[in-house]
Amino acid sequence: MFASHLDHRVGQKDIEQVPSRNGYGDGLVEAATRDERIVALAADLTESTRTLPFSEKFPKRFVQVGITEQNMASVASGMAAMGKIPFIASYAMFSPGRNWEQIRTTIAYNESNVKIIGAHAGVSVGPDGATHQAIEDIALMRVIPGMVVIAPADHHEARKATIAAAAHDGPVYIRIGRSNTPVVTTAESPFAIGKAEQLAFRDEAHGKRVGIVVTGTLAHSALVAAKELNGQHGIGASVLHLATIKPLDAEALRAFAEEHHVLVTVEEHQIAGGLGSVVAEYLSEVRPTKIARIGVRDQFGQSGEPEELIAHYGMDTTAIVRAAAAIAE
Repeated sequence: MFASHLDHRVGQKDIEQVPSRNGYGDGLVEAATRDERIVALAADLTESTRTLPFSEKFPKRFVQVGITEQNMASVASGMAAMGKIPFIASYAMFSPGRNWEQIRTTIAYNESNVKIIGAHAGVSVGPDGATHQAIEDIALMRVIPGMVVIAPADHHEARKATIAAAAHDGPVYIRIGRSNTPVVTTAESPFAIGKAEQLAFRDEAHGKRVGIVVTGTLAHSALVAAKELNGQHGIGASVLHLATIKPLDAEALRAFAEEHHVLVTVEEHQIAGGLGSVVAEYLSEVRPTKIARIGVRDQFGQSGEPEELIAHYGMDTTAIVRAAAAIAE
């Protein structure tokens, strides 16, 4: 039932686990090796954001601005005006959390070719707690005109998203995580900005059809949930991954909705303003669909281990299965 381009260990205990932020570090070096216009800026979090390999390989193209995220956005906009392709990286709670106005006005309003990397997104930051857990960043960034918003599933997709962002003319936001997460895709799996990918296909024998729409590093949880729904619950469940939240692959989403009776959206983010809102907003205009939204429900995060926090806020496989079974009734 899983797409052929996924890792063969999907759904198994021995699946490889790597932080998605590692993909950004790899992709940045790869893109910069091809294009000397690429520069990188960090706000005193060079190693944590995986900008360190770039700074070591291209020291003359790296700027350490210190803990001045607003200044980092403005400097990057100026560099873009001079023909550079800047990547700016910090924790998502600080960029775009702290410097949103500079991103909006200095970067997006000027259509500056700047790429914003929000690391340590979601509650899976773990022990760092609520002050460092960005669960509002998708909402913040998707409302900015002209801003591309991407939440990769794993480190392979984060690498490809970084390379694609470098080639894209205009501002891009990429959301990456700190913790080890299952590697569901491979180096050869397809990725393109604005293109959704179906990762799992339902059992046609089942009458009840639930479509799971997921973004980011909860993709593996959605896949395991779909397998369980098809096998143990007699519910035909498929999975559509929207790595690109904006621009929305409207054609793929509408077709997916038409193939299923109901939908479940899954994201490591507030359900208000995130993926669930994107899906509901679009389908309400073209194909009204019953939707259950999985995500944080109007709460702040807290300290804890990543897995227990994902479970506590109702975003794990068990929660997805429960929501899908309930909405399928």
